[in-house]
Amino acid sequence: MKPTTPAPAGYSGTPLPKKLGIQAGFRVGLVNAPENFRDTLGPLPEGVLLKDAARADEGASFDVIVCFVQTAHDVDDHLRFLRPKLTAAGGLWLGWRKKLAKGAKQPVLASDVSESVVRSAGLAGGLVDNKVCAIDEVWSGLRFVVRVEQRPKIANVAKAAQPATRTRVEKRRP
Repeated sequence: MKPTTPAPAGYSGTPLPKKLGIQAGFRVGLVNAPENFRDTLGPLPEGVLLKDAARADEGASFDVIVCFVQTAHDVDDHLRFLRPKLTAAGGLWLGWRKKLAKGAKQPVLASDVSESVVRSAGLAGGLVDNKVCAIDEVWSGLRFVVRVEQRPKIANVAKAAQPATRTRVEKRRP
């Protein structure tokens, strides 16, 4: 029997790896992921490395981190722990359970976590949110990034190391 491709998450029809910003060769950290989350992700771009970010070496860094939280207290703890593991241009997704899963008549699980709780904690932690998405029928997620002005100026350092080029032609005097 041929493996089936998971249905796109949410209403957009966009594959979940694309929604989460996962690109070829990225290092992706997962924290407290539901048991079937790797199946939910479906096919990944070439060279993507999935790791448990909570168990990664101290110096490990990730291009994308997807962390699932159960309580508001978890949000603060995970933000403090995960921010140093994020690359300068990386994205940190915090996922929380939706109040009502698609088609459900009762809440999935009582929780004190909501989009506003997650956003407030991220902003207080010096990050900025730039995307929200339905991860699946049960989980919503909010992506945080490091503010542009707080990112290392790697491009400027590389540019400064290059020799200056002349843009003007000097005329020789006879």
